[in-house]
Amino acid sequence: MTKISADALKQLFFDARTQNGWLDKPVSDEQLRELYDIAKMGATSMNTQPMRVIFLRSKEAKQRLAPALSPGNLDKTMAAPVTAIVARDMQFFEYMPEIWHNPTARDTFANNAPMAQATAVRNATLQGAYLMIAARAIGLDCGPMSGFDVAKVNAEFLPDGRCQTDFLCNIGYGDTSKLMGRQPRHAFERACTLL
Repeated sequence: MTKISADALKQLFFDARTQNGWLDKPVSDEQLRELYDIAKMGATSMNTQPMRVIFLRSKEAKQRLAPALSPGNLDKTMAAPVTAIVARDMQFFEYMPEIWHNPTARDTFANNAPMAQATAVRNATLQGAYLMIAARAIGLDCGPMSGFDVAKVNAEFLPDGRCQTDFLCNIGYGDTSKLMGRQPRHAFERACTLL
């Protein structure tokens, strides 16, 4: 592998920002399929792929979400072209015979609920990050959020309990006039240890 270009790094990380406002510009179903098809290629442990996504595109779908949002997230979510509910399938292991080479993998998780839960949480969140990077890679902006009532979102959109909401992410074309200043990041020396 070779290092990606400086422009690509800027688009994915250095210039990319959490968006708080949105332009009135639609995101197509084809774009959503493309970003998922990129994101699904990211690594998960034992290829478990527990992330499930509900893309809310219509005004009616957004209105169903509105009662679960914190006040600070309401207006920007209603204005975003798409809001993704990034969730985890707690029964992800049912698909293991299709996606993993070892046929006993399903039973490994089915017979160990704590391991299955930890795997679902960790890997769905990881896939959610891939989804954001994929969105940025195809020219979209993201506004991930945790300011919402998880129980309300689950009750409204995932009522059978099989899947559980992890986080929300607005997707579209950001209005740069509504960006906050870039916040500091930890230095290597604080965040990392070399042994």
